Amino acid sequence: MPATMKPSPRERLLGAATELFYAEGVQSVGIDRVIARAGVAKASLYSTFGSKEGLVRAYLERRHEVVIERLRRAVAAAEDPVERLLAVFDAQAGLFDRRDFRGCAFVAAAAEAPAEGQIAQATAEYRDEVRGLFVELATEAGIADPEQLADQLRLVYDGSSVAANLDHNPAIASPARAAARILIEAAPRAATAQAPASRRPVR
Repeated sequence: MPATMKPSPRERLLGAATELFYAEGVQSVGIDRVIARAGVAKASLYSTFGSKEGLVRAYLERRHEVVIERLRRAVAAAEDPVERLLAVFDAQAGLFDRRDFRGCAFVAAAAEAPAEGQIAQATAEYRDEVRGLFVELATEAGIADPEQLADQLRLVYDGSSVAANLDHNPAIASPARAAARILIEAAPRAATAQAPASRRPVR
């Protein structure tokens, strides 16, 4: 966006929501604070997002895009299949070191929201994409059961974020990465990926 262009009401509301919701919690921040921080009329929020829940969903969807882009950028920088899986944890570790780190935005929002609704749906979509990334990378690495490994790695991914936040310990990223490596290296490989050398044609 050119510097001379003023952000739209939607962008200003999303910017304010992102800052306040992540720092203080979805339920703790009233809609009037978001509107005041964004400097827009209340009508703009309702005409754009429909409700506070709609605004929270939009905030989570933007967070989703930013985090997944960060993870995929880290993966793209690695070549070895195992290192590509571990790159997800390296990217996550970079978040732990931020002074404004407050844990997983989706865990925090879902804890304060009804079991069903827009917030729960946005959370499920994000978690599904993280798992899908692990499945994709595990398949590329020749893992026999990429779905199972993806579930295991997502548990480590979730747990390290919770621990880093609750314990105020960004260094937890190191043992989390080590645990992920153990799981990856212990996972059975597909038959085509582990054919013994004696079966290879002699040249």
